[in-house]
Amino acid sequence: MLSIEKYQKEFVAYLEQYSTLKEPKNLYEPIQYILGLGGKRLRPVLTLMTTEIFNSDYNKALDAALSIEVFHNFSLVHDDIMDDAPLRRGKETVHEKWDVNTGILSGDAMLIMAYQLFENYEASTFQSLAKLFSKTAIEVCEGQQYDVDFETRNDVTIPEYLKMIEYKTAVLVGAAMKMGAIVANASETDQNNIYEFGRNLGIAFQLQDDYLDAFGNPETFGKQVGGDIIENKKTYLYLKALAFSNDDNSSKLRNLFNTTLEDNDVKIHTVKEIFKISGASDATKKEIKNYTNKAFLVLESLDISDEKKALLRDFGNSLMNRKV
Repeated sequence: MLSIEKYQKEFVAYLEQYSTLKEPKNLYEPIQYILGLGGKRLRPVLTLMTTEIFNSDYNKALDAALSIEVFHNFSLVHDDIMDDAPLRRGKETVHEKWDVNTGILSGDAMLIMAYQLFENYEASTFQSLAKLFSKTAIEVCEGQQYDVDFETRNDVTIPEYLKMIEYKTAVLVGAAMKMGAIVANASETDQNNIYEFGRNLGIAFQLQDDYLDAFGNPETFGKQVGGDIIENKKTYLYLKALAFSNDDNSSKLRNLFNTTLEDNDVKIHTVKEIFKISGASDATKKEIKNYTNKAFLVLESLDISDEKKALLRDFGNSLMNRKV
């Protein structure tokens, strides 16, 4: 087994070899650009790591890992268009650097390229990877639509929100790990269990992202703290605060999330106070721990050594102990 940093290094080297400029330049240059913007490469690293967890060579999983990363970045290109986002990882988004039509077409090409990478596997592995990929891709689209719908709804429930983040974020984490298990020819039971590990960890990770957006350290979070509050996003924190608050604070919170204020600092401060006073912040931390524990419980069912179970547990803990 390699370190996380080593898997990242090996994957990035493979990505750079893959992401070469071809003609027509205006189709492939934006693809090379978005793939080169960096990021933690969490999903492809999970694919490589899982392959070795199930006693196979991570090199065999590089194309599956690349497929996951290409798909993830395709979704970012199109999400940025939908959100009219100016920046991605501190750089211009594709549709800003080029134009919307280029962003749509280059994104479409990336989705096809992600499928193409499975052609490097033998027939049965190809079929399993493609079937999982199709299921995951449509769920990610469903999650994105739920997210869009929630922007104009004032009756979003906590189960609906959890379903949205499961589809938009967590299923891709689960799929990344299951792909590694498929390439390693792990048993169907182990494939499904490692998927559940990744899915639960993915939900915990997204809930933690919601929490850090409000209460993270602005110097290390990587984006504006309070961004979700400014954008009136109905996160788990918000929904729990509504459920727990008295009538006055509940009404104040609804009003703040239905208006645009000139002084965002006041809005952020007021909302965060309600999150804390209502108990929503503590409830969110408790739910993060709940989903992390659900992930760890799945580990007991995996047919792998205790040492490898400990490695996965350490990885999960490292994700959940971000102090940003």
